[in-house]
Amino acid sequence: PALFEEIKLLCDESDERGRFWLTGSQSKRLMRQAGDSLAGRICILKMFSLSAKELAGKADDIPDNYTFSSFLQRSKNYPENNILQVYDRIWKGGMPDMLSMDTELRLAYWNSYIDTYLIRDAVDDNGIQDTEGFRKFLRACAAFSAELLNYNDLGNAAGISAVTAKEWIKVLQSMGIIFLLEPFYNNELKRMIKTPKLYFCDTGLCSFLSSWTSRDTLMNGAASGHYLENYVVSEILKNTSYGEKTVSLNFYRDTNQKEIDLVLEIEGGLYAFEIKRTASPERKLIRTFSLLEKSGKELKAGGIICMAEKPFPMDSSNFLLPVNLL
Repeated sequence: PALFEEIKLLCDESDERGRFWLTGSQSKRLMRQAGDSLAGRICILKMFSLSAKELAGKADDIPDNYTFSSFLQRSKNYPENNILQVYDRIWKGGMPDMLSMDTELRLAYWNSYIDTYLIRDAVDDNGIQDTEGFRKFLRACAAFSAELLNYNDLGNAAGISAVTAKEWIKVLQSMGIIFLLEPFYNNELKRMIKTPKLYFCDTGLCSFLSSWTSRDTLMNGAASGHYLENYVVSEILKNTSYGEKTVSLNFYRDTNQKEIDLVLEIEGGLYAFEIKRTASPERKLIRTFSLLEKSGKELKAGGIICMAEKPFPMDSSNFLLPVNLL
């Protein structure tokens, strides 16, 4: 606390911006202390694990829009889409120290990460005493990633009540472990669901919690499509968070179970995308996009994020978007 008081005094003496940079994994404690002492004097940047663009040295290549022409142009600077490389990134995640580790050391790292960071902060900052129950809850969240949030199912899987599951979801959100993707909604659309979907910020942690011991077992497993969806959504979240434009990221689902995996809103225009593991998805997957026309907003473009080798037009506004261009 004394450090923040000293920084406050120094900030009051000078108009220089960016003089101090504070980082920390205990975001709740850091925010509480900074908010008390530095209110009105700070800018908060939320950091994620490394994105695919950062790992490729292309951190500044954030698209202004999600059109075919935009991605066709930037595809010239990227290698061809490769499913093995994509699932290698999914399995490893984006923690910097993890990328060069062998499998044995990686497993040891994740175990230590959970013990020394997740469990410690759950106890110290959030008052959670049932550490074994919290471990089970972490694994339950991983099992239900990329699915509609259901507190009863999470509670049953972890042996806790739905009320406790709801509290612990908030804890994991505050720790930057998971995020909830809210459904797209406005007053023009009827019969929309209001339940969010659950995603992990880092797919490497999600893979570890679900005991996927290698890239190949994950890639060939029954949950491979869910992990690809989690990866795509988290990558777009990272990119849009760091970009200059404000982007709203949602999904669409109505009571008739019509769904669109991703709906991006940029400067009032909508971009709709499905996410599929195949390299040659069927055109019928984009039929639901027309439902967004009832929202009163312009549907600018869309398509299917998939394993296609390069961007390929499906019609005048929809296209195949290779995963590796995210």
